[in-house]
Amino acid sequence: VQLQASGGGLVQTGGSLRLSCAASGRTNSPTTMGWFRQTPGKEREFVSAIAPAIAWTGGSTYYADSVKGRFTISRDNAKNTVYLQMNSLKPEDTAVYYCAAAYGTYSNPLRWDYWGQGTQVTVSS
Repeated sequence: VQLQASGGGLVQTGGSLRLSCAASGRTNSPTTMGWFRQTPGKEREFVSAIAPAIAWTGGSTYYADSVKGRFTISRDNAKNTVYLQMNSLKPEDTAVYYCAAAYGTYSNPLRWDYWGQGTQVTVSS
């Protein structure tokens, strides 16, 4: 699976951005998709994930406490694309954002099988 992230940019505090991650390759298996972010000198941190829309998961979504109520993850299975709508952005949201994919349903912890390249999000104060 290849992942291509896009949509990053520069925005003012309180603004919005929508990140996209297009998947290609072996995409016919149920796959959990996620977003992570990383700033220099810090470990990559979990932002959000969405489970595959199969029987018992129903496309459940998961969020880090720091983004709950502000970020929304969604997926378009027909386009093999996952989105991260980011509203009410804060300077502390500034980071390189990465999308990731894992076969199967979501669990914590979860072994992420594939990673996309990062997209820079910068929130100015």
